[in-house]
Formats: sequence, C-alpha cells, structure tokens
Amino acid sequence: MSEFFEEPGTLYEQAMALLNLLIDEATGGNNSASEYEYLRNNLINDATHLSLLPVWIKTNRNLSQFWSFIKYKFKTYRERREFIWNEFQPLLSVLENSDAHPAQENIDFFISDFDAPNIKISWSKCIERKDNDPEGAITMARTLLESVCKHILDKEHVAYSNSVDLSELYKLAAKQLNMSPEQHTENVFKQILGGCSGVVNGLGNLRNRHGDAHGKGLINVRPKPRHAELAVNLAGSMALFLLSSYKNK
Repeated sequence: MSEFFEEPGTLYEQAMALLNLLIDEATGGNNSASEYEYLRNNLINDATHLSLLPVWIKTNRNLSQFWSFIKYKFKTYRERREFIWNEFQPLLSVLENSDAHPAQENIDFFISDFDAPNIKISWSKCIERKDNDPEGAITMARTLLESVCKHILDKEHVAYSNSVDLSELYKLAAKQLNMSPEQHTENVFKQILGGCSGVVNGLGNLRNRHGDAHGKGLINVRPKPRHAELAVNLAGSMALFLLSSYKNK
C-alpha cells in the first residue's frame, strides 16, 4: 500500500474510499493496486453486507481487471462515474445507517456470526428498504424472523410443514430454546416471553396487511417509513434474541 494511504475506520468509510478510488481509476487516474485489494477484501469479508456489494467488485480481483471491465462497458467518463456511484448506493445507505445505530451493529454481529446466507440477506434487505420502501421492509422483517426460526429448527432437526405460518414456526423454535411462556413459572418471565410471542404474531399480521407480498384493494393505507423502522427494529431485536439464545444453548 502507498505510504500516504490512511486506512479508513468504519465499513462506511472503507466503502466510500473504494468508491472514490474506482471513480478516479475509471476517469484516468493512477491508483495503488494494493489499496484497491485491501479495501475490496475488507468489504468482501463482511458477510452481513456482501449481498449489497456490486457483483463486479467480487469478480474483478485487481485494478487491471476492473479497468478492462469499465473501459469496454462505458466510453465516457460521465457514464462511468454515474454507473459506479449508483452501484454503490444500496451498500452505502445501509452502512451509513449501521454506523449510526450501535444496536444495529450488535444485530449485524450476531447475524454475521452464523453460517446462514438467507438470514444475512434478509437483514440486509430490511435495512436497505426501511427508508424508501416501507412495504418491502415490512415484508422482509417477517421473512427475517421466518428464516431465523427455520434455521434453528433445521439445526435442531425439528420437522415443520412448508405451509406453517410464522406464529407456529416461532412456537416450535421458542420451545427448543426454553423460551415458551408455559416453560416458566415466574410471572415476570411468562409476561416477557408472552410479549415476545405477541411481537412475532404482530409482525406476521403487519406483513399480511401492509407488506408488499399481497395485492391491494382500492382502499389501502400505505405504511410510512416510521412504521417500517419499527417493524425492522422489532424483527432485528427478536432475531438477535433467538440467535443469541441458540448460541448460548
């Protein structure tokens, strides 16, 4: 790496550094190959957000390969700048929000610690959509919890029907983790665990009414970003609780 290269701190800063490096390289600049490889490798090794990284970053392992890719794809500097910028926006949007919320970073950590691509993708899509696509975010919040429950049940070799709804999936997973209200005698635990079950049921119903998985009638109340924020935060917290309980078990 160049002696003048100052390693960025957060993943957001690293993604921005890679974006700027690529735009400069695509518009006649002369950049350090080692800096590109350093930044690229850091982002590729971040399993939580890997699905948001532009596909061509994964396939172009060095700057020479990137240059061969970009010079034939677009002839003008303006087209190259716009392409690279637009390709990075989903990742930057998620990382910027992630850097701003420590609780989200904690969820990111636990999700990335599990070998479960479906869970990682669902969580990334939740964060990506919650500001600009509330209906899609609500749907993905429900999908996240479904993926977490199925992951736990598969690991525990517990059979379930493909048509089972989210509330039943959660009951099966909660029972495996000693998280069912009826498995406890103290009222405070029964109350809290009953509330968790209520949150899951509520998210399932919210998705059915206000997600994007079903067609809409003439009269339809569209959710706002604050509703999606609530759904994503609740789903993320429940996913964290389930996964950390499973890991502890």
